[in-house]
Amino acid sequence: MLGLLMLGLLNQSFPTKASRKRWIEINNQILNALFTLMSTYQHPVLFHHMFMLCRWRSEDIIELRKIYCKNDTHRPNEWAHMVVVVILLHITCLAQYALCGVYWCFNRFKRPEFLEYLFIALGVAAPLCAGVYAIYGPLGREYESNVNDECKTRMNANGRRTLVNDPQWIGGLFDFFGDFPVAYLSCCCTCCVFGWNMERLGFGNMYVHAVTFLLLCFAPFWIFNVSAIKVHDYVIGDVLGISGIVLCVFGLLYGGFWRIQLRKRLGLPENRLCCGSASFTDYLQWLFCWGCALAQEVRTGNFYDVEDDSLCRRLSRKHECRSLMDGLGSDIGSNTLSLTTEEEKEQSAPMSVATKEDGVEDVSLVVPPVQPLMKVEDEGEVCIMLTARDGMDQRVLPLVKVDIIVDNLHRAPL
Repeated sequence: MLGLLMLGLLNQSFPTKASRKRWIEINNQILNALFTLMSTYQHPVLFHHMFMLCRWRSEDIIELRKIYCKNDTHRPNEWAHMVVVVILLHITCLAQYALCGVYWCFNRFKRPEFLEYLFIALGVAAPLCAGVYAIYGPLGREYESNVNDECKTRMNANGRRTLVNDPQWIGGLFDFFGDFPVAYLSCCCTCCVFGWNMERLGFGNMYVHAVTFLLLCFAPFWIFNVSAIKVHDYVIGDVLGISGIVLCVFGLLYGGFWRIQLRKRLGLPENRLCCGSASFTDYLQWLFCWGCALAQEVRTGNFYDVEDDSLCRRLSRKHECRSLMDGLGSDIGSNTLSLTTEEEKEQSAPMSVATKEDGVEDVSLVVPPVQPLMKVEDEGEVCIMLTARDGMDQRVLPLVKVDIIVDNLHRAPL
């Protein structure tokens, strides 16, 4: 409609110049609200990309290459090229915010046209330059990398994980009384719990998800209602205000979208209750019962571990301690058996001991006795006994059951 008005194709419907300018202003305010909303949604991701560029760790390099580099491969001077693209995208968002301030702070009679056209030009030119540079620049060209990139090496700290072939949702959709704290936090602190759960399941940064979810659920109401005040039309203003509220409710669909990604990537079972569509059912679950859906996802994340886009059986702390004790036992056994023959001979060799009594030095030869080790039970306690030369048994090392050690480690933090 704005294009038709500016081209003069609606002059018959709006014969007077004042009516045409009024409707041009209404369209400008609506479009300004929409573009500001889209920039607000994208900006948390751009801030995270800039943060990763400043930090520039191995995991950041892999993630940024997936977004900005063709075929996810190494490029010469890739950091500088990525910085150029990210800065241009930041300029796009900042230009839209500045344009929004011009539309909200000045009416159409006092609005400076130079600032309006300047920010419109920046908002159009910056993303075009970023797209052209990313596609046709060094980041978008074919490049063969012969560098053995160490950051692609992935190590599994625990080799005893068991992949789950048929994973299941833990509990039903309304089975939130089994873990009431999770259900309570999922309902009352949805954005924070959602972001935390997405990050630990390998679906992005926690803060980006939390801030984006907040913006989706609250930004439309604020932006559209301010724009409704600036259009100076009661009917259109009411329509804009209601549209903002509806968009806030539809912000819950963000959780439904990531529930679909979670289900597909990890192989969780589908629910085709609504219209025979699993995706539509996931959206409706988040739209009408977001707390129950999020609690179910959190319970599933608590039960499994995610490795290489697959769910693995999570070991309990008792089993982890048992594995640790087994490893320590094997190390101790190997170290005990690694005594050399020279050490044994040195320990069993005769020793000369010099004593001095009344000014006369007496040198005597002492032969160390053979001291066997015996495993005995003393008053219900299993221990290691050493038999001395005089025949007296001496307790050396009490033996404690491994289960007792594991239980104690389970109670205390490692």
